Amino acid sequence: MNFFLETLKVLVLSIYFLLESLVLLFVPVRKKSVAGEIVLITGAGSGIGRLLALKFARLGVTLVLWDINQEGNKETSKLARENGAVRVHAYLCDCSKRQEIYRVADQVKKEVGDVSILINNAGVVTGKKFIDSPDSLVEKTMEVNTMAHFWTCKAFLPAMMASNHGHLVSIASSAGLIGVNGLADYCASKFAAVGFAEAVGLEMLALGKTGIKTTIVCPYFINTGMFDGCKTKWPCLLPILDSNYAAEKIVSAIQREQVLLLMPRSLYFLCFLKSILPVKMGILLGDYAGAFHFMDHFRGRVKKD
Repeated sequence: MNFFLETLKVLVLSIYFLLESLVLLFVPVRKKSVAGEIVLITGAGSGIGRLLALKFARLGVTLVLWDINQEGNKETSKLARENGAVRVHAYLCDCSKRQEIYRVADQVKKEVGDVSILINNAGVVTGKKFIDSPDSLVEKTMEVNTMAHFWTCKAFLPAMMASNHGHLVSIASSAGLIGVNGLADYCASKFAAVGFAEAVGLEMLALGKTGIKTTIVCPYFINTGMFDGCKTKWPCLLPILDSNYAAEKIVSAIQREQVLLLMPRSLYFLCFLKSILPVKMGILLGDYAGAFHFMDHFRGRVKKD
């Protein structure tokens, strides 16, 4: 009897959720207010991190900005104030170091308060074939792109759980869903970041902490400079994303409590194909889409003297 009732419940709810998702395609979820929240952004000194800070600056939040680049972080802080932020706190933090994350996190709790929206955005890319990647750079990729998410969540999640209120945001990558030639260590780090965020989200649900939301962001290449030189074979299918557009979509996804955001939308279809097609056909289509050559002319962000 239990089997019958539980199966019936799943079928009815499945139909309901499918209909709900269809309705939401045309009637977007209302955005929640984030005014008064304490928003921490790692990697805020440049790129998407800076743009996210500027978007949130207009929404009445307290901004906490982390970056290893002190000058870049100071500039973001200045720009955020010019864009309407009243409370901005900038901290120097090397997100590849666990103890430094814990130390700066303790400082934030004492000086600012409990973080309620945590955006794990800091990231690095080697841009080399795996066999050519120095061990130190492979380790750095995993430390910044994956392990830092562990330590920041360890630092700030307990307070969110105590109040049953918070939002964990993982800026991952489409390379965390589909392997890419020339990005072996980067893909590994982003696959891990996606899996970690999914699992923590499920843990919160299982514990009844329904007030803690998760958002996983998986974009294609964004024109922030991090992937300068990378090419896209079919721009109509997989365009290089405008950074302002990407930042706006991320903030909107957070406000709508969207669990998964893929950009561009064609990625939803491509990921679906990957899950159902034979492996050889998937490789064929990947070659057609240019995945074997995205990184052929990679330069990355040029460091300024």
